[in-house]
Amino acid sequence: MSDLYIIGSYSSVFGKQADRSYKDITREVYLGALSDAGMSDGVDIGSCWFSNFGMHAIGQGGIRGQVCLDPLIKESLFPTFAPIWNVENGCASGAYAFNGALKDLRAGDAQLSVAIGVEKLTAAPGADWDPFKVLAHGIDQLDPNVWEEYYLRAAKRAGKDLKFGGAGKSMFMDTYSTQAAYHMKKYGTTQRQFAIAAAKTHTFGADNPRAQYRFAMTPDEVLDDRLVSFPLTRSMCSPIGDGGAAILVCSEDYLRNAPPSVRERAIKVRASAASSGRYRDLDEPSMTSIAAQRAYEQAGVQPSDIDLAEVHDASTFSEIYQAEMMGFCAEGKGGALHESGETGLGGRIPMNTSGGLVSKGHPIGATGISMLTELVEQLRGEAGVRQVKGARLALAENGGGIVGLDEAACIVTILEHT
Repeated sequence: MSDLYIIGSYSSVFGKQADRSYKDITREVYLGALSDAGMSDGVDIGSCWFSNFGMHAIGQGGIRGQVCLDPLIKESLFPTFAPIWNVENGCASGAYAFNGALKDLRAGDAQLSVAIGVEKLTAAPGADWDPFKVLAHGIDQLDPNVWEEYYLRAAKRAGKDLKFGGAGKSMFMDTYSTQAAYHMKKYGTTQRQFAIAAAKTHTFGADNPRAQYRFAMTPDEVLDDRLVSFPLTRSMCSPIGDGGAAILVCSEDYLRNAPPSVRERAIKVRASAASSGRYRDLDEPSMTSIAAQRAYEQAGVQPSDIDLAEVHDASTFSEIYQAEMMGFCAEGKGGALHESGETGLGGRIPMNTSGGLVSKGHPIGATGISMLTELVEQLRGEAGVRQVKGARLALAENGGGIVGLDEAACIVTILEHT
């Protein structure tokens, strides 16, 4: 099987952008990825995989990518008749769009494909819009009694009083806090270790010009922030926001004929492995560990070979937990790993150098692709003060939706600078 390469990468600034439309953001990130690859148009693009989660809330439930790309087609910037695939898989939609683009290349259906993720979770003043109702589509709405009873049992084992949702928060934070409380009970993980991890990630975000929140934090400041659902404070939870990202990926044959300036900055895709969730026991490992094992097998590497990682920290508990599921430390040792400083710049495995979801932001459909744009920048040596020296192998874990205590969908991607 021939190798596949990323040759164009772009992310917008994330944040609350009520005055921007889906089409505005799509235009920016698509043209940004083309520009990064030295292209003035997308004439060579054989397919597009378009990621979005919440556009149904404004009445656009179908043909989302076709609608958002239509102005670019009319301007001959995107090729007429190129297939556009629409992807929705919760917060993992972006990674699944990227995986789909890879499948087109491996099948020989295209030599160049683009994955685009776009999301808006804020609306213009006066609009009838509740982002938390939009987010609720990421859990089973056909039989809600099943997960309600499941979470109440899990909370009892964790020694936590669980009340779903509430003003100004997503019920997803209650599920994360339940897992965090159990982790504390079983392994002795402390709320301060969560705060240390969050402060590290926010401090990375302060140096990312595309991050929604650009201010450094101390562990004490994280702990003193407003409590959302114990042990999680506001600074440990990802914010509502808007944004987009795009990635151009090509075949080995296409890259061979590209200009030297493109070949020199190309990043190899070593692995992209998926898994789906189920109602698991609190003591069972997550399905993300399965995706990680599959990715390591595809790439022929071990966790110890990875130089940096972007993981799906919709809450800071997830950053600690996914460090364990990715094999960067033993199960139960994620808190200690972060407390040791090993996940910071200069540490053994820097994590979420973008600022993660808690600082960079979390526009659902764009998140998974934005993780890859951070890793591409790092592997190219273009990350500025966030740069991980000598980075060669990088991993992204993007999870979405929930089935019990598992994500509903997950993809682990491994990229390499050659």
